[in-house]
Amino acid sequence: MAITKILARKGRLDVGINYILNGDKTQERVLTAHLNCDPGRECRQMLDTKRAMGKTDGVQYYHVIQSFKPGEITPELALEIATEFAEEHLPGFETVIGVHVDKEHIHAHLIFNSVNTETGEKYHSNAQSYYQQIRAISDRLCREHGLSVIMQGASAKAVSYIEWLRQSKGQPTFRSMLEEDLRTAIQDANDLGHFFLLMEHKGWEISHGNRLGFRLRGQERFMIPGRKNPLFTEDGIRAAIQGNLEDIEAGRRPAVIYHPSYQPCKKHPKYTGFMALYVHYLYVLGKIGQRRYPPRMTPQLRQEIMRFERCREQFAFLRDNAIATQADMAAFQTRTEKTLANLTKQRTILNVRKKKRRRLYAALADVEALAPAKQCYEEGLSGMEAEYTRYMEAVAALEKCGVPRDRLMAEKAEIYEQLAEINRQIRAERKKLALCREIQSRLPQMEKEINKIEENTKEVERDERRRR
Repeated sequence: MAITKILARKGRLDVGINYILNGDKTQERVLTAHLNCDPGRECRQMLDTKRAMGKTDGVQYYHVIQSFKPGEITPELALEIATEFAEEHLPGFETVIGVHVDKEHIHAHLIFNSVNTETGEKYHSNAQSYYQQIRAISDRLCREHGLSVIMQGASAKAVSYIEWLRQSKGQPTFRSMLEEDLRTAIQDANDLGHFFLLMEHKGWEISHGNRLGFRLRGQERFMIPGRKNPLFTEDGIRAAIQGNLEDIEAGRRPAVIYHPSYQPCKKHPKYTGFMALYVHYLYVLGKIGQRRYPPRMTPQLRQEIMRFERCREQFAFLRDNAIATQADMAAFQTRTEKTLANLTKQRTILNVRKKKRRRLYAALADVEALAPAKQCYEEGLSGMEAEYTRYMEAVAALEKCGVPRDRLMAEKAEIYEQLAEINRQIRAERKKLALCREIQSRLPQMEKEINKIEENTKEVERDERRRR
């Protein structure tokens, strides 16, 4: 099984070539090969080709990487597959190949000139060329040599190489653990606040904002699972908690419905015999017309449609809020800003309450999250001393506070639910203010365009009257 990727590089050729031909990585250059160029003169020959064809700017070379599953391939076979790949996919391109064995997984590097020596054309890389050529050829060669391949459709989402490497070994990744905990918390939660509480008790820190982020204690960055799966956005989680999880996972219902589903244009049935005769007769009488198919979606048409949808949204906003004049707009903005200020104040109060209880809330989370570590420590497993100490400190803090644990947990869930609801309302009010500003900025331009259209219409009418 080979994971492939292609990188376009505008830097120096000699740097890339020296990297893949590094003797420490290629067994003193034994695991190297050249195509359409000579060893030791590859960089000079590539530059001569660029100068001869007058194409010395832009992308200087492309770098293809084939990473194979650990333990499945030998370095010699990896070099053979990489060479066959270059001969089939890169005819006429000066190519340097090096197989690196300095890591646990064997991987082949191919660097080839961006200019073809025979045609003088530059290589162009895009998604279509990757999937239909690079990925397809690599997978076919792997199958021909008895290696496994990644099945199409098994996962349409891209994963990082580290994730793939751990998955190939059957090891859990941080993302897979997060998704499993998210699904479990969604199934067990009563509301959104309870969901956040459960996630914290599973050891995850939560970042509230435009997108929900999660990370384990000690991680540097937050992971945002909602980017790849709408089920894990705040709206998707809220919908799933309300009882739609099974329908969402089965594909009977999307997690978040943004737009109506696309309905393709169905071709008109082709009639024959008597039915065709009647259709033709009705067409001659003018009772039916020729079917007109929608125009092809060009970039310009797509922009016009987006602008129309935006205008329709703004019109609906004005109609629903009874805004007809500048005075109405100013009054609505004032009310919205006042509402936003009150919501911000409420959120500040809740955050202060949360901050006062932060030590106890963190202790609740530690007791739940570190219970398995405490059990391992008591069974004699080494390496759990710090976790056990942290667990005992959390238990002592909860016992010392004098508040029953059940009541403290209910209070924490309630605060988290209130914060989630206020954050949702704040986002809605900010969207209203943004629409107000956008409408006010568009008004002069709309009036100018209307005046221009009316002047053109009057001019056309005057020309028509003159011709009469």
